[in-house]
Amino acid sequence: MRKVFRFDELYQAPLIIDAIYEGGDSGNVSDDPLSKLLKGIGNLGGFRIAYNQIDKNPAFIVLYTSEKELEWPDYIDYQSGVFKYYGDNRHPGHELHDTPKRGNQILKQVFDLLQGSAEDRKNIPPFLVFKKIAHERSRSVSFLGLAVPGREGSSPGKDLLAIWRTKGSVRFQNYEAYFTILDASLESVSKEWLEALRDDRNKAYELAPQAWNEFIHNGLSNIKPLKAPKVKTIRKRWEQLPRDEDINGWELLLSIYNYFKPNPFAFEKFAVKITKMMDGNFNHFDLTRPWRDGGRDAMGTYTIGIGTDKLSIICALEAKCYNPKENGCGVKLTTRLISRIKYREFGIFVTTSWINDQAYKEIKEDRHPVLVISGIDILNILREHDLGSIELLKIWLENNFKLN
Repeated sequence: MRKVFRFDELYQAPLIIDAIYEGGDSGNVSDDPLSKLLKGIGNLGGFRIAYNQIDKNPAFIVLYTSEKELEWPDYIDYQSGVFKYYGDNRHPGHELHDTPKRGNQILKQVFDLLQGSAEDRKNIPPFLVFKKIAHERSRSVSFLGLAVPGREGSSPGKDLLAIWRTKGSVRFQNYEAYFTILDASLESVSKEWLEALRDDRNKAYELAPQAWNEFIHNGLSNIKPLKAPKVKTIRKRWEQLPRDEDINGWELLLSIYNYFKPNPFAFEKFAVKITKMMDGNFNHFDLTRPWRDGGRDAMGTYTIGIGTDKLSIICALEAKCYNPKENGCGVKLTTRLISRIKYREFGIFVTTSWINDQAYKEIKEDRHPVLVISGIDILNILREHDLGSIELLKIWLENNFKLN
């Protein structure tokens, strides 16, 4: 059972991975738990900085995410330990680095230091990642871990990307930043360390978790991410669809279903497009293969390698445009795809709906090489490509998929 700290316990509460820190019940910003839990952190915003009292540089930084901002979908991949976070220029009218809390400017400085020496990395502040949770106290948060900027094995310049977004008719830039949650499970992120970062940097080195000091010395090479592989691989219906409170997600899925309902064959083109948007290594899909049962499979390739020496793996794609509120996909449909997968090929099943328990169980337990892209996966892919609003989605559908 997860450890829960009451609002009145936060001043003394330790930082524990996945523990819950409850908010207050006054009904205003004073209910924020982070400002009580961590000295020097404000009570507003997703990018919060505690400054060193002597040199006035960032001592440590809190990254707070609700994971509910549809335009800026922060995301933690628990299986890899990588956290994707969007900077604080989230509205038009400002230059990329011209934000009230200087969040993007600090991100730029931090990722520049990342490419330097160990002496440079000493100036990188620790990042503490927190997530808003659904709890009886609306401001409650959970601690996800201690993070460093960047990802092991990633090329320089790939971990901090200046991306363009459009709001209304106004274009503006923001940062898409990638962090790695460190595996410091055998150590604690002590408040004494955080206080030393604010008051006495020399003392801070002795109090820092070993994982942090190793990052300072060696950079991203040989860091150990906090990985949490999933024990269960069979997703239930509710895991394949948006949450009940995700009204926008349901509207998007139903818009896709209603758009393609008159012409299911056109949905196959959409399924291919979604697959390519998910992973650019998919290519050369053939949508011209009719089948006697009234459906058509798309056959494509997945290419691996660089230069001229590449390996292409054949894949078969099945697409089903079903009402996500009413109809799931059963064994008959998944078996149809499995029967068409030849030796050394794999399959992709794309649906606006979900795959029922029996069909999903057979895919996983019999180890069929089938990738499932369900309703929630389609939503995540669209949102990753700035198509998280009904208006933009409709324009995109009309421009890319003409219905006869």
